[in-house]
Amino acid sequence: MKIKGLAAAVVTLIYVGMISASANSLITTSPISGSTLATPPSSVTLTTQVTLIPDANELIVTDPSGVRVDDGTITVDDVNASIGLKPLTESGIYRVTYTLYSEGEVPLQGSFTFNFSAPSVITPTEPTPTPTQSQEPAGSSWGTNVFIFVMLIFAFFVLIGLSLYARKLFRDR
Repeated sequence: MKIKGLAAAVVTLIYVGMISASANSLITTSPISGSTLATPPSSVTLTTQVTLIPDANELIVTDPSGVRVDDGTITVDDVNASIGLKPLTESGIYRVTYTLYSEGEVPLQGSFTFNFSAPSVITPTEPTPTPTQSQEPAGSSWGTNVFIFVMLIFAFFVLIGLSLYARKLFRDR
């Protein structure tokens, strides 16, 4: 009887080990967990090991005072789950709480934080005029002037020749 009990315990341990080895896990986050940001992110993205179910996930982002700052729009693309954020204005630790579901897996639940350090004074940047180099028209060279003058004389002779030819055509009719 002891052997059967020991065998059952070993089989149970192997089965539990296989389940936990194949369980979904979080691979990366954006912003990175524990990071400090100087510019506010527009969204939070979590990447998991297993494909997520599109309509069953929950992501919540709260500011340092516990107020939700996400816009509630969760987008799931294969192993990525994203949620949009409202503009962040308050400095401090932001908490991301998540429950992610994948087919045949135990829900992946957890939370992580990131620090947002808002600028102390936000000043609009006004464009400053930059001096431009004055561009002078390129001086025409002597060769260009001669070429244009020759082309003008040639066009004049072509005009005279065509006029005489047209006069001859219309006189003979």
